[in-house]
Amino acid sequence: MATKDYYEILGVSKNASSEQLKKAYRNLARKHHPDVDKSADASEKFKEINEAYQVLSDSQKKSAYDQYGHAAFAPGGGFGPSAGSGQGQGGFRTYTWSSGGGPQGANFDFDFGGFSDPFDIFEMVFGERSPFGQSTRRVPRYVLNLDFMEAVHGVEKQIDIDGKRQKVKIPAGVDSGSEIKFSNFAIICQVSAHPRLARRGWDIVSEKEISFSQAALGTVCEIETIDGDVKIRIPAGTQPGTQIRLRGKGVPHVSGHGRGDHYVIIRIKVPNKLSREQKRLLEELEELS
Repeated sequence: MATKDYYEILGVSKNASSEQLKKAYRNLARKHHPDVDKSADASEKFKEINEAYQVLSDSQKKSAYDQYGHAAFAPGGGFGPSAGSGQGQGGFRTYTWSSGGGPQGANFDFDFGGFSDPFDIFEMVFGERSPFGQSTRRVPRYVLNLDFMEAVHGVEKQIDIDGKRQKVKIPAGVDSGSEIKFSNFAIICQVSAHPRLARRGWDIVSEKEISFSQAALGTVCEIETIDGDVKIRIPAGTQPGTQIRLRGKGVPHVSGHGRGDHYVIIRIKVPNKLSREQKRLLEELEELS
């Protein structure tokens, strides 16, 4: 049994709600699934994430873990391997599958530690039911790299699927981890960062540096947005860290209804060196204030 704290694995607090636990689990499971994450320790991370969620999402196991920690799941602890047998709740369960998206069809083995049936993650990760339920056809997943503007505005891409060139349409508003399902395959988006614009959900955040005199007297500045440059008025007396909201200038919702906002954070540049005249004028201003 892993000794790393389950709350730390999922990145949640001990007071996290079931919805918060589920959201954290889904995000991490998608990120570290071996069909997506090609790092050497991806399978180990995936096992840790699943193990942590299976404990914390079960009220009895969570209570035992909160009280006794990992000792509650050691042999004789009530939830460990000796608490059951074979494939039962306390037993040991391994699932092996061939990863179509992995290098040369690599196989990955996952030990789910005898918790609740792990195959329900198929629907979450692969968009289909467990292969141990009704017969379903797995569809391959492909990671598609997009630049920042392609993701926020949408784009058409030519990609190779099973040796065939196909055109796919990516809707506006996707982000890293967004999954787009087609008839016989699915795409997971990986979006690169922008050098000057940052995304915060559906909102865009950027910074604008102005001089001390511009902040004191007010000015009109040109601001870069995802729709091009726009001019905004910065009022006199603007303080450092002030956020100016550009309503409706953020990321389009994937649903096609509505957009986020753009927030401009004002930074004030303080000169490192002053001329004699500049210093004199500032001293006079200080005396008058």
